[in-house]
Amino acid sequence: MATTAGACFFAAGSFQAFRPSPRRVAATTKTTARFAEMNVEGTRKGLREYFEESKVMIKSDGGPPRWFSPLETGARSHDSPLLLFLPGLIKLVEKTVRSEVKRSPNRPIYLVGESLGACIALAVASCNPDVDLVLILANPATSFSKSQLQTVLPLLEVIPDHFHLTLRYVLSSLTGDLLKRVSGILVRGQTLQQTVGGLCQDSVALPLYLSVLTDILPQETLIWKLQMLKTASTFVNARLHAVEAQTLILSSGRDQLLPSLEEGERLFHALPNGEIRRAGDSGHFLFLEDGIDLASAIKGSYFYRRGKYLDCVSDYVPLTPSEFNKLNLILSYIEQMFSPLTLSTLEDGMIVRGLGGIPMEGPVLIVGYHMLLGIELIPLVCQFFIQRKIILRGMAHPMLFVKLKDGRLLDSFPFDQIGIFGGVPVSAVNFYKLLSLKSHILLYPGGIREALHRKGEEYKLFWPEQSEFIRMAARFGAKIVPFGVVGEDDFGDVLLDYDDQIKIPFMKSIIEEFTNSVGNLRTETRGEVANQDLHFPMFLPKVPGRFYYYFGKPIETEGRKQELRDKGKAHELYLQVQDEIEKNIAFLKEKREKDPYRSVLSRLAYQAAHGVTSEIPTFEI
Repeated sequence: MATTAGACFFAAGSFQAFRPSPRRVAATTKTTARFAEMNVEGTRKGLREYFEESKVMIKSDGGPPRWFSPLETGARSHDSPLLLFLPGLIKLVEKTVRSEVKRSPNRPIYLVGESLGACIALAVASCNPDVDLVLILANPATSFSKSQLQTVLPLLEVIPDHFHLTLRYVLSSLTGDLLKRVSGILVRGQTLQQTVGGLCQDSVALPLYLSVLTDILPQETLIWKLQMLKTASTFVNARLHAVEAQTLILSSGRDQLLPSLEEGERLFHALPNGEIRRAGDSGHFLFLEDGIDLASAIKGSYFYRRGKYLDCVSDYVPLTPSEFNKLNLILSYIEQMFSPLTLSTLEDGMIVRGLGGIPMEGPVLIVGYHMLLGIELIPLVCQFFIQRKIILRGMAHPMLFVKLKDGRLLDSFPFDQIGIFGGVPVSAVNFYKLLSLKSHILLYPGGIREALHRKGEEYKLFWPEQSEFIRMAARFGAKIVPFGVVGEDDFGDVLLDYDDQIKIPFMKSIIEEFTNSVGNLRTETRGEVANQDLHFPMFLPKVPGRFYYYFGKPIETEGRKQELRDKGKAHELYLQVQDEIEKNIAFLKEKREKDPYRSVLSRLAYQAAHGVTSEIPTFEI
């Protein structure tokens, strides 16, 4: 059974006990723990701890299979959905699912299946189309007939001494990529010394507990499990047409036991509600690898929901500690390359370094300019969270949430960061919900027209003619913080923009197909902002300069609800916000000319003399 607290960052979960042989049943404590809010991580256990617990789990008391939770669990919310980690038997899972549906009919049930467990999850879903199930399938064994395991089974049946070779083969697949394990552990915040120590302990534990492994997986059990794999795979493949459940497929690129990457593609196209995430550097036992976070995968792909339908606003779960550590790691790389400088304005008009002028109490509307490809977003979101512990709920173009069955759109883990950090599709309904929750909302009125601008259009705003957000903000008394950002011309020059690409036949075809698949967000809007054909400008990188952010003085709308119902008054404020952003951009463009550390070379020289953690100076504020 491949489950580790380091791989599954739910604070609580329900997992089925490993069943070691047809005649031996695991005796463990029954647990019906549910999804937690995922803001407290389970304590990570090493191989040594799992082997010690296995000695108890494999003892038989003659009773039925039971559920247990292997995590050091934390608090959970009362409305969290149930998660069952499988590998198990269909009838046992089905019985548990039916029982839980009666207890909580309005919440989904998550079936997380790895290898054989994925077959079990698909089988349960095919037999229970009336149940609201969400399937998370890691390297499904539905490809058993195409795998090397198919050839192992007859050998095991005729060569008694072949077991030890097979066990070594399985263990070699289990260990995963050492470099990836090291980097994953470092992301969690452990030192290199702790990382090496933990890996050494795990390596030593394997031979020490080989007898335990032999007891858990004797040759008879191994043959039985392979036969069960074969049967389960055949059964499920014949019933794929009956699976209607929402399904997330996690496929490893270096699976040595199953052709998981190819199988993931097949299932992705076969299942009507399927989505796929590819982990190119991972092995078969996906959840044993430190770079894979099950909770993050579910959250980032927008599969986490508490009710029948997803509400990407209220179903959002804050960052876990491991996600925060990843955020910190990303920021450290950005600091080295771009050294982002943030300035904000206090209520008395004083400009200060940092985000001290950003109101802590929401709702707050952060309105600004989109640089090329939205490159300013990552440091912006990172700085807000790390400096002020504020999660910016970004209003993003729907293209970032669309998954096409041809697999070309955003179907990999990196793009899941949009969901993990709170991004939602831009719409009036979502805007209303975020304001009602007193959120800090990031809004770009210029949208992708600014982010995908043409040559010579740096720092030019493309806003709709009508005011889109003022009256809604006033309804909730939101504070509006206009901000400008510069630096895009310091990292690259556009070589091929939309005007160039549309003249090339094959690129024009791609642009049209892409745009038609996703749809135009502003079909009823007039002006240049309505020109939102989707393309990706090609640019020539430069020696990195510096990013500069300037947040103006917050504009109050509290008490102006009646006044701003008037369209004329609302439009005046709309133009005021736009004007403030343009002034902020002009201020930064002028000031950066006086920054002695605008170039990455001068910043590296400064850090070499004063230390890599030293704050790099800038122009006089």
